[in-house]
Amino acid sequence: MTQMVTAPPQDRAAHEGDKAAVRATRAADGAAGALMGSAQAAGELGLTRGELARAVQLGIVRAGPPTAGGAARFTRAELARVRAEAADRPDALRRQVETVAGAQAAAEVLGVGPSRFTRLARCGHLTPVGYRINRYRAVVWLYLAAELREFADREPRMLRGTASAEDRELLAARGDLRPRTWRGRHVGHLLGRTADPWARAAVLAGVLPEGELCEAVPDPAERIVLAALAPPPPYGHPQVPAAAAVAEGLLRAGPPDEVHWYRTSLEFALTGARGQSKSTGERGPT
Repeated sequence: MTQMVTAPPQDRAAHEGDKAAVRATRAADGAAGALMGSAQAAGELGLTRGELARAVQLGIVRAGPPTAGGAARFTRAELARVRAEAADRPDALRRQVETVAGAQAAAEVLGVGPSRFTRLARCGHLTPVGYRINRYRAVVWLYLAAELREFADREPRMLRGTASAEDRELLAARGDLRPRTWRGRHVGHLLGRTADPWARAAVLAGVLPEGELCEAVPDPAERIVLAALAPPPPYGHPQVPAAAAVAEGLLRAGPPDEVHWYRTSLEFALTGARGQSKSTGERGPT
């Protein structure tokens, strides 16, 4: 008769312990990788949904793969990373994304009058981080409070001195660089969140007026691909048609030199995207 050999009790216990440890590790990994929506993620970080959206925009919090409908989702591992980095300063994250709306509030942070603040912003010395459209269909620009404080420390003369000749010339011509500087910032953030060549081209395509886009991308199939990959409007973009029409104007390049810059950048990005499609057979016309 063949005798069955069994492991000693202590060996069996160790083996069961190893299996339990593996199961626990897998469960922990699964929990860390679990995806949650914006409302839950914001609550876990102690932020409002608007503050979380701003943190994602600034690259402070990395969003996971979105839902089929495009809604943002976040992993527990990412939220744990953000909390660990801000562990010694619980209010640090909120201070990073704190914004003020309009010239009056922003001027108070700088310690200047609203008219001086507006001049500095219109002349491109201060860059908005977002916008709102009020009930009068006027654009209300949003600024990061931390950036305003840094500017006040770095450029005290600009808060007290006279305007430069260049600034006076721009103001005399009723110029306003706020839409352009905001677009540059917004596009830069979007490009920084993807390495996919077609997605990057879609970001640049979204800034061009329709006529310029058709000239830059004459192939309708490519325009369909770019439209499908276009990023959603910024958080807070209005839904009311009249206000949305005003906001849409902020998303498109205006001055000829700005349009030329984005068009040239798009054509360069498309060269790389087309090359990838030819070599891999992935995404986009070949």
